[in-house]
Amino acid sequence: MVELTTGGRLRGIFAAEDPYALARAWLAEAEASEPEDADAAALATVDGHGLPNVRMVLLKEIEPDPTRGGFVFYTNFDSAKGQELKANARAAMVFHWKSLHRQIRLRGEVELAGAKQADAYFASRGYQSRIGAWASRQSRPLANRRTLLAEVAKLAAKYPLHPPRPPHWGGYRIRPLEIEFWGQGDFRLHNRFRWTRLKSDSASWTVQRLSP
Repeated sequence: MVELTTGGRLRGIFAAEDPYALARAWLAEAEASEPEDADAAALATVDGHGLPNVRMVLLKEIEPDPTRGGFVFYTNFDSAKGQELKANARAAMVFHWKSLHRQIRLRGEVELAGAKQADAYFASRGYQSRIGAWASRQSRPLANRRTLLAEVAKLAAKYPLHPPRPPHWGGYRIRPLEIEFWGQGDFRLHNRFRWTRLKSDSASWTVQRLSP
């Protein structure tokens, strides 16, 4: 159910009964217009001192059910973001598509994606990327590039055909409590609509227009 807190129904590019469906529609449009990596998003987490960290990740799925699904990406659990999410399972994410003059911001709770889901995605990656996931001790100090390439060679010899998913690598699902859709307007009078819900498994969203 969608409740509009400021008058009128959503129209045009913002029309939707479900913010997940709207996000998937915008992403599909971006994939047709952005020159590279339409699924790239900035992911923000915080460390144990409350200091924020932000980096680019590639979104791999916007799941269809907004009561149980979410925005899914994959990474090394031992990376800085993995350690920060382990300590504080909340995150924010932003997409910006210059070709469309649109942006999506979201924030909410984070959980691990299922092992079968992570296995399936890992198996779909290119061989070199799968070996790289084994070889990289992501975010930790590296003496030199030769050390990394030697580890890649060693692991390629160990797994010459079908490397399994490493135990330190998998998926995260952001289940938003808030999603904001932004569309560029003339004279910086942009259009902004924020969808919010009280719990990450709720199907009831409130939509509010925000000042630019």
